[in-house]
Amino acid sequence: MKKRVDLPEKKYEGYIFDLDGTLVDSMPLHYRAWREALARAGAPDHVFRADEFYSCGGKSANDVVRFLNERYGMHMDAASTAADKRRIYLEMLEKEGMQPIREVVEFVHSLGDAPKAIATGSAMPGASRTLAAAGLSGLFDVILTPDEVEHGKPAPDMFLKAAELLGASPDRCVVFEDAEPGMKAAAAAGMDCVQVRRPSLS
Repeated sequence: MKKRVDLPEKKYEGYIFDLDGTLVDSMPLHYRAWREALARAGAPDHVFRADEFYSCGGKSANDVVRFLNERYGMHMDAASTAADKRRIYLEMLEKEGMQPIREVVEFVHSLGDAPKAIATGSAMPGASRTLAAAGLSGLFDVILTPDEVEHGKPAPDMFLKAAELLGASPDRCVVFEDAEPGMKAAAAAGMDCVQVRRPSLS
C-alpha cells in the first residue's frame, strides 16, 4: 500500500491537523454529497469535477458554492445549497461510517499530551460527527471551524488562531494537510507543513 505521509522527527510546540483527507478518508463521501446537492440545485453534470473539488479543499461549503457560481455563471443560493450538502453528507456518514487514516492517527496517539488542534473547513456538526464516526473524539485540545475566524484557508487565520489557543508560537507549530489551500495557509502562517497524500476518489 502506498505510504500516505512522511512523518516529522522534529519536535514542535503545537500540532495542527486538517480533518477531511488528513485524519479521515472522508473526501470521497464529501464529493458524492456535493454532486448530489449540486444536482438538486440545478447545476449541470460537468460542474465540480474532481480536480475542482480538491482545489477547494479546506474552504467552507458556502465559499465553495460562491466559487462555483462565479466560475460557471450560476446563481445557486450559497446558504441553502451548502446546508443541503451538509445534510446529505451526514446522512451518508450515518449509513456508511468513516475510516481514519491509520498512519496519521497512529502519529496523533504517539504525541501523548502534546498540544494538538484540528483546523477544518467543515462546519462543527459535521466535524464532530465525523470524528465520532472514526473513533477520534476527545483526542484534540482544540477544534476550529471556519465560523470562528474571519478568513478561511488559504488565509492563515485558522492556523494562527489554533496556535494561539494551543499556547504555541506559530513558527514552532507543524500543520498536517492534504489540500493546496491548507498548505498555502500553513506557509502564510509561517508554519512547517506535512502533506498527507491522497488516494483517488474512486
